[in-house]
Amino acid sequence: MPDRLEKHVKVETYSGYRADERPVRVTIDGRAHDVAEVEDRWYSPGVTFFRVRLANGERYVLRRTDAQEVWLIEAYRSLSRFTSH
Repeated sequence: MPDRLEKHVKVETYSGYRADERPVRVTIDGRAHDVAEVEDRWYSPGVTFFRVRLANGERYVLRRTDAQEVWLIEAYRSLSRFTSH
């Protein structure tokens, strides 16, 4: 089960037919990470969620509050949880 974070994050987006269509880069604690894949997206009134896999294999659920243009990390799953040492 992913950990719930609700941490502010900077997200760079691709804007195609609409603004902030999908995340392409996420900056967490000052470190930028490319988004390798948008695995899913869903909508609630005034909020858009994206489940993304970063180039380093980590997965995040990002929440964008449309009216405020605020991005939060809603959930996180580390690659290290699934690899053996």
